[in-house]
Amino acid sequence: MLSILGHSTGSRGMCDRISRRRAIQIGSIGTFGLSLADLLRAETAGLVQPGARSRKSVILVWMHGGPSQLDTFDMKPDAPAEFRGPFQPIGTNLPGLDICELLPAHARVMDKCTVIRSFSHGNGDHWAAAHWMLTGRTGANGNDRKPRYPSMGAVASHLLGPKVPGALAAVNMNDGGFGFHGAAWLGVNHNPLQCGSFSYGNEAGSLPTSDAKSFALADGLSERRLIDRVSLRGQLDDLKRRVDRERSFDQMDRAEQQAMDLVLSGRVRQAFDVSEEPQALRDRYGPGWGEQALLARRLVEAGVRYVSLNTGYFDDHGNIGPALKDKLPRHDAAVGTLIADLADRGLLDDTLVVVAGEFGHTPKINKDAGRDHWPQAQSILLAGGGYRHGQVIGSTNDKAEHPTSRKIGVEDFCAIVYHAMGLSIEDTIVDLTGRPTQLVPGGEVPKELL
Repeated sequence: MLSILGHSTGSRGMCDRISRRRAIQIGSIGTFGLSLADLLRAETAGLVQPGARSRKSVILVWMHGGPSQLDTFDMKPDAPAEFRGPFQPIGTNLPGLDICELLPAHARVMDKCTVIRSFSHGNGDHWAAAHWMLTGRTGANGNDRKPRYPSMGAVASHLLGPKVPGALAAVNMNDGGFGFHGAAWLGVNHNPLQCGSFSYGNEAGSLPTSDAKSFALADGLSERRLIDRVSLRGQLDDLKRRVDRERSFDQMDRAEQQAMDLVLSGRVRQAFDVSEEPQALRDRYGPGWGEQALLARRLVEAGVRYVSLNTGYFDDHGNIGPALKDKLPRHDAAVGTLIADLADRGLLDDTLVVVAGEFGHTPKINKDAGRDHWPQAQSILLAGGGYRHGQVIGSTNDKAEHPTSRKIGVEDFCAIVYHAMGLSIEDTIVDLTGRPTQLVPGGEVPKELL
């Protein structure tokens, strides 16, 4: 729990003897160390482009550690056993496309999806590859992990803001991206609201989500007492003003009020209460990761622009068969149900669902019955976002080692995500030197999607 209020002064309290710093607490904001008001400053400071009124959202499902292409969407059943792995392919509702037998919920929605089989880049370092994919720029690596560039979610917060006033621009669940979902030098006010904490465990309950209780008022202070007995200004006049040495921020008055609105009655707060959903639907999503996916859908409905969530750790250097038998069915229920649910609600066209990790894994099974890092080939799943779907883009050779057609790179991946929100890679943000810099230094949206 992180207090939204600043320091109390001595023993001074409010009229009902509750100290200011204990009046309102926001749960699970996490390692970024920000108050909720901080996260709303972008809109307050007038940084949102006047013409940015897009209703488009992105849900990024990050498969931390990197999914194996041969055990998901690019199976090679005719390859030698040491390549094809332990699983069999199954048919889908998209004729001609077979996927892993552990993905039956995906199989029912593949007509609404695009599989990019020819995604490829050249970096097998977890940190370097994740930074590259999540920001569009290189820089960080396993030995020097500091973010060098803002994430796509932070850029969306800066240039677009939330879809509706009073919502949040970006929310991240359980990180999963080695800390590269943040805003870097763009300013701490554009970091996402951080929910939950990452765990390397495989248990469904090891990756908890926030819920409505995370926005509760502390010390038994009721909403009515807060409204009736203490003015908004009086509650917030001791708000701690943090200053990031690379991008300072102040003038938080409107952001403070929006933060209070979220705590008391905001639709984003309500969105965290997934218990409002029918139990049958919650069962389809499943617990843990499924609950996160359901929350992601509720957040975009509530006006959040960019939601990222993490479904575990897929860097299976050993015993990949048992590991994926545990993880993929839960990932399958979460993602397959999310796509179907968005479609049923008429939200899929305005919401890009993108499923990826930082790289693929080696085609050949190693001596420990696992697969190692392999950035030369990865399969990426897309759904919605206004794109044309029901297709496979690109191909790999007979062992899924490298693309044989239509190679797609990191910059193209970022272009796809930005375009789905109404942005272009040629749009600019101002860097620390005061110079405008393009969102991504190259790349394009594959014409097959348009």
